[in-house]
Amino acid sequence: MKRIVLLRGAIVALLSCSAVVAASAASKTPIASLDDLPRHAYKIEGTVSALLADDVAFGDFCARVRADVESDLATYEIGDKSAMQRLLNTLLSLDMLDGRDDDALSRVEAVRALEDKEATRLTMGLVARSWIATKRATQTDAAHPAFRTTFRLAMDRELAALPAELVRDHIQSQKGRLELMSPALILGSVQSHLDPVVAAAGEVSSDLAGQIIGMGAAMRTVLPLKDELVAAYAAFLAAGVETVEDIWAARDVSLEGRSDLTAVTIAIWDSGVDVDVFAGRLFTNAAETPDGRDDDGNGFVDDVHGIAWDYEGLASPELLHPLGDQTGRLETAMQSMKGYTDLTSGIESPEVAVLRARMGGMSPEEVGPFMESLSFAGLHAHGTHVAGIALAGNPAAQVLVARIAFDYHALPRPLTRESVLRHAESYARAVEYFKAHGVRGVNMSWGWSLKEIESILEANNLGGDAQQRAALAAELLGILRDAMRQAMASAPEILFVAAAGNEDNDVDFDQSIPGCIDLPNLLMVGAVNQAGRRTGFTSSGRNVQVYANGFEVESFVPGGQRMKLSGTSMASPNALNLAAKLWALRPDLTPEQVIDLIKRGADAVEGQTQLRLLNPQATVELLAQG
Repeated sequence: MKRIVLLRGAIVALLSCSAVVAASAASKTPIASLDDLPRHAYKIEGTVSALLADDVAFGDFCARVRADVESDLATYEIGDKSAMQRLLNTLLSLDMLDGRDDDALSRVEAVRALEDKEATRLTMGLVARSWIATKRATQTDAAHPAFRTTFRLAMDRELAALPAELVRDHIQSQKGRLELMSPALILGSVQSHLDPVVAAAGEVSSDLAGQIIGMGAAMRTVLPLKDELVAAYAAFLAAGVETVEDIWAARDVSLEGRSDLTAVTIAIWDSGVDVDVFAGRLFTNAAETPDGRDDDGNGFVDDVHGIAWDYEGLASPELLHPLGDQTGRLETAMQSMKGYTDLTSGIESPEVAVLRARMGGMSPEEVGPFMESLSFAGLHAHGTHVAGIALAGNPAAQVLVARIAFDYHALPRPLTRESVLRHAESYARAVEYFKAHGVRGVNMSWGWSLKEIESILEANNLGGDAQQRAALAAELLGILRDAMRQAMASAPEILFVAAAGNEDNDVDFDQSIPGCIDLPNLLMVGAVNQAGRRTGFTSSGRNVQVYANGFEVESFVPGGQRMKLSGTSMASPNALNLAAKLWALRPDLTPEQVIDLIKRGADAVEGQTQLRLLNPQATVELLAQG
């Protein structure tokens, strides 16, 4: 449920023509976590929109950012690959903007050296290399027809060298996103997300500075060649039509039709569930009546099928996220969400046609409200989709709903110490509720990170300057982390299954919770695709113990329709689904025993010691062997 970072960087050791290269690793200050890195802030006169349109002002801004990034890389030894990539990707964009072609090519190779996901590594830097080769060959720019023709040929050569079966999903996704990209979309994003931050604070952080440079680079290099890029991607996909083996159907285990099962209650701790979709599959509190009162005196009103809290951490009776300011927009937003997922999956559906037409005629002023509605649709559908995955093929399982709230606005509502303390208290109350009602397993396809909290504070101009804001974010995250750990530790009889995250990062370095929490009853799950290869978005880390299908997984959304969604959010309930089946077959199993069975049944992948693929069939066979 977090924003996905789409751009990644390179490695410092391969930078050329830079003072960073001469720095000795032995003389650098080691960085153990994201919080150890210095924070920078950049004053901006006027708006970001105006800055991007002014080549002189934008050039000055880029120079200030470059100086800080290069200084940080010369000063600090950053052992985390993802953190290095984030920093150095900014330098790659700056190199292309500044005409430092040799440096840019070196950084492309450096990006590949850092990347351990093969498909991601192979598709990195294709545009940059083609763009530089074309620039050198034609001695012109994208305004000239010769440049565009030569660039298309260069991209065709780059793509032809790739193994189609390995990179097809990546290329399809890139093509889909590029088709929707436009000057209006970029400008609208800036106006709704960045301009208000600058209006309030007069400056932006390093993270937002990197976004601004990425947007500026896209406007100047990628967008002028959009037609050529889309055509090259389309030709590659058409020439390399191959069926990717889906390994999951053969591994699946269904308990449908069996009469020897024990009932299992699982909790979906998420953004809300449409309980009408799962009639007959729900936990029911017989002591409660939906009458607007707390009939059983347990502190929750109308908790017939579960409990809920709003964004402020206050208890709420609504198990599906209220529409609020999205009233009247949901149907269109859900249609757009399906169109986007279909487009990036290569499906030419009616929803794709509607989405293309809508976004093709969208003004910058319409972008912000559109993106907010799309974000809301994702949150609205999320918990229901997760619940459907967790329940599939297990008639003995019933779901208890526990709703939490995240914000979907371009400028998120503030997080305060008071609201964070209420959220922390809600973790303890939720787990106590799970214990009171016999929950065996809980799915948590959500979390918090230091970066996320820091960005919310920045968007609302809270917390003081950059360093003070970082300290406040660390304090707030610490409150949530400690409360989450204590709540889960208080229920050793319950298995908590959590999504690793979609930031392509190390959850320990970036201080993401629950990913950086060590507990024997916590199972962290990463995402792979249909063929069992790690997705480009999946986070990782020492606590990620197993990987499951998280790519284009079909399940229910509110209203009962079915939709394919991707994310570690979809991988996690696949693991809970297996755990619930084990309990249905052997109700005496402890969380530790379930984790052990899942890990021993998982398949090792040659050459990737940390990657173990969920295998329900093998795990159930281990259970049968005793």
